[in-house]
Amino acid sequence: MSETFLFVGTLNRSAPYFQAANGIGLAVYRFDEETGDAEQIDVAADVDNPTFLAVDPIRSVIYATSEVFGWKEGVVSAYRFDPATGRLAYLNKQAALGSITAYCSLTADGRHLLVANYAMGGGGPDRSVAVFPIRDDGGLDPCVSAARHEGSGPNAERQERSHAHCAVESPDGRDILAADLGLDRLVSYSLAADGALLPGRESLSLAPGSGPRHLVFHPSGRFVFAINELDSTIVSIARSAETGALRLVATVPAVPEAARGHNHCSELRLSADGRFLYGANRGDDTIVAYAVDPETGALALIGHAPCGGATPRHFTLSPAGRWLLVANQNADAVALLNRDAADGTLSDSGRRIAIGTPMCVQVVRFPSNALSNG
Repeated sequence: MSETFLFVGTLNRSAPYFQAANGIGLAVYRFDEETGDAEQIDVAADVDNPTFLAVDPIRSVIYATSEVFGWKEGVVSAYRFDPATGRLAYLNKQAALGSITAYCSLTADGRHLLVANYAMGGGGPDRSVAVFPIRDDGGLDPCVSAARHEGSGPNAERQERSHAHCAVESPDGRDILAADLGLDRLVSYSLAADGALLPGRESLSLAPGSGPRHLVFHPSGRFVFAINELDSTIVSIARSAETGALRLVATVPAVPEAARGHNHCSELRLSADGRFLYGANRGDDTIVAYAVDPETGALALIGHAPCGGATPRHFTLSPAGRWLLVANQNADAVALLNRDAADGTLSDSGRRIAIGTPMCVQVVRFPSNALSNG
């Protein structure tokens, strides 16, 4: 027996670069994968602007980054979730060592949380990537290692400095790649057993002005895919597990040429089987779908589907792959798109989960032992 839950981070404090802040904090829903029905069961209103979430279904803990404009340093918070009762309980929080804290992800062994700080302005610790040990109870110990990126890019408005936007561990645990929008670069690290960030095996520079935002590893570990916010492209990269070498395979458009001038890409996701790649387009308000060649990493366009709202900041796939759920920031709703697992196509189901200014949505199936033990 297992049960599926949906977690939504919403904007509840205004920022000048967002249109609204109608959110309520961190919301939890019981989610039916068969029907798409969602029932809100709890809210943690005490977390500021949880714009990104990571979920550990083994420990039953939710990690939320707080992106608050004007703070010299963001925070990352840990909440225990009891699947049996549907309730959230605050564990603790830690300073993120950088401003505009925008992303977090778990290492595969569950021992560390990786955090990326987008950063605006100066002052404060100003670290781009930070590593937090995870306690046995799921709470966070203080940061044990952090790195600062230096430099800028050709887009004077958006690339005046480093802007780390994500940090992700490879499936084999040998590499961590951080996408830096300000530097047009995927920065490589390795992680020591004690959580120390070490210089990586090989970083990769992307096209000037492209602005890499998020990245995903293919389940095989042979390929990396990155979505570029500023020039609305997606790149496919071959990766050597033995050496860590990265080689650009292809660059494909995320939107038709006519839409590139008013579009900014956001999230990127692979289907669990690695066959299909999806990217979100804010402005064009679509989700683009590509088929992935498992041998070469080449991408073949399937099509563009309306996102079911406005400004798709984030999306996720349900565990069974039946639904693609889109956090439409400026539509005050999460939209449910039907997904055909055979050909990767998307269509609007018409279903909406009304919630103010959704920024991140995660759907997780909790194992039966979590349901029984809480």
